[in-house]
Formats: sequence, structure tokens, C-alpha cells
Amino acid sequence: MGIAYKLQVFEGPLDLLLHLIEKNKVDIYDIPIVTITEQYLEYVSQMQENDMDVMSEFLVMAGTLLQIKSKMLLPKEEKEEVEEDDPRAELVRRLLEYKMYKYAALELKDMELDASKNLYKKTTIPKEVLDYKEEIDPAELVDGMTLSMLNDIFKSIMRKQVDKIDPIRSKFGTIEKEEINIEDRMVQIREEVRGLKGINFRTLLESQPTRMNIIITFMSILELMKIGAITIRQEKIFGEIVIDSLDDIMCGEDKTEKDETQE
Repeated sequence: MGIAYKLQVFEGPLDLLLHLIEKNKVDIYDIPIVTITEQYLEYVSQMQENDMDVMSEFLVMAGTLLQIKSKMLLPKEEKEEVEEDDPRAELVRRLLEYKMYKYAALELKDMELDASKNLYKKTTIPKEVLDYKEEIDPAELVDGMTLSMLNDIFKSIMRKQVDKIDPIRSKFGTIEKEEINIEDRMVQIREEVRGLKGINFRTLLESQPTRMNIIITFMSILELMKIGAITIRQEKIFGEIVIDSLDDIMCGEDKTEKDETQE
């Protein structure tokens, strides 16, 4: 008699095997591999599935079951003293692992369904209750308090404040932030590049200690280019950018004009 199943009931070959084991009420640690294999193959033969990826998973498991079945049907040699491993051991391990995750997923699904039934009520506390503040009577708070007790409390608080002070770090001086502006940085850059054949633009930026210094340096370079104090060049595409000073050229031109004027 054929066993008819619907494929959509099972999520894969392990799900089908677990169903057959529970249906036949057999011990998962002692699977009757012959019976289970026959029922499994009968189910696979009745499959009408266009998805070859899903079909291939069931066929791979069918091959595994046939291999286990053939190993268990082979006669064992009596001379062998070492006990052989059970061919079903790996399959049992996979089934137990799948069963654990399957039931864990069902538990999570039940928890999700239960949580969806929870309803939360908005706050409906009257405004008068929310705004209510209990009146405090200072005389009642200090009732029975003496100056000696207040002094002890004050000393205790001050002692705790002293304990919070780090004896080492508290002696460190204050690190003041170095102020930098574009005008000063422009003067510095002109001095750095003056008399040099060229200075690498990347090197000039990478030598800056902070991000703010990098930004100020970059803006200063743009301003120096704008006033004609420096020029930049690039030997090839995507090559290094080199900064050249024009101060010497400008000084030479000024000197020439001065000599011509004197003549």
C-alpha cells in the first residue's frame, strides 16, 4: 500500500525522515533503516516537484539511506575484534540537531503569537496627580538634628570629595589647545618653501599634528596660490603635487625694477 504525502508539509529530507520516525514510533537512536528507507523512497517516487534544487536534496538523502542500508545488510566478519561504528550514527546526529532547531523555532513562533496578543494602555493619570508635589517641611527634616551631627555629615561629604581626587593625575598641568589661523600659517608655509626647489604637497599635509592644522594648511596654500606667492605643478596624471615658491622670482623682479628706476 502506497504512502501519500504532500511535499509542502515538509521543509526538507530531514523533516520527512523525522516525520516517518515519529509516525512509526521508533527510537531515533535505533532507526529501522530498511523500513524507513522503503517509505522514504516511496514518497520520493510520488513527488511531483518542478524545483530541481529541492528535488536534488531529497535524492541525495535517498542515496545516503541506501548506502546505510547496504552497509547494515553486509555480513560482519567474526574475526574482527574492534567494534565497527554504527553506519546510522551520522544520520542520527543530523536528525537530533534538526529536531532541536525545529522545536526551538516552534517555541519562538508561539512566543511571537503570544506577544502579539498583548495590548498596552496609554497613560491616563490625571494632570492633577502628575503635577502634585509633596510639600516639604524643613523644620521636620532637621528635627532632632544638632550642630555636631551636621558637622559630622559635612566632614564625611568633604572626605568623600577628597577621596575622588586622583593623587597623580590631579598634579598634571592643563594642556592648552594651540591656536592657529590662516594668516600665521601662510607666513610659515612661505618660509618653509622659500629657497627650496619644491616641496611635496602630501608631505606638507601629513606632517600636521591635528585635523584642524591640516585644514588650515590646505586653505593657506589656496590663499598663497591666489596672491601669487606659490605655484603648484604635477609631472604626470595622478602624480605627486609639488609646491614651488615664487618669492625669489618676485624679489628678483622687484630688484630689477628698482635698478631700472635708479638709472
